[in-house]
Amino acid sequence: MVDDLSAAQAKADADVEQVKARRARDRDRMDSGAITNPKDLERMQHELTSLERRISTLEDEELEVMEQLEQAQAALTELTEKLTAVDIRLADLVASRDEKAAAIDVELQTAVAERAPAVEGLPADLLALYDRLRESKGGVGAAELRQRRCSGCQLTIDNAELAVIRAKPSDEVVRCEECQRILVRTGESGL
Repeated sequence: MVDDLSAAQAKADADVEQVKARRARDRDRMDSGAITNPKDLERMQHELTSLERRISTLEDEELEVMEQLEQAQAALTELTEKLTAVDIRLADLVASRDEKAAAIDVELQTAVAERAPAVEGLPADLLALYDRLRESKGGVGAAELRQRRCSGCQLTIDNAELAVIRAKPSDEVVRCEECQRILVRTGESGL
């Protein structure tokens, strides 16, 4: 819009200058005495009056365009400042995101490194079951059985199920009937 208004102002300037140049030529011809015929002189006088009105109209139009241009430039400046502020905020957010992503990557690498010795020697089928459950259960594939409660789904296990779990050997994999996570039995399981 600013470009369009700048072009409109340049055109209005050119139009005013063109009419002023014609007025100056006509005055020079009248002042020089080159026109001696009274009718031609009267026509020239009318033309000068007409040119004065045209100049006035063109200058009014030019002022109007200049006002619009000034408003458009102010709006452009304001929008440019807002855009700059948004760009700065975006750069800050991207930097913060990248920093946090790098920290998460470090945590992940640490967790993977700590997991390697912990899973060493575990049966492959148990590890596969755990990984599958972890993926489907929001990152928690095994839950501690504590005080007769599954810490995965937070439900209390009934006495009949506890009796079944109690009867199973300690090295057998036990799963929660509700959430299907692997139950880890400890001294606090309530068995």
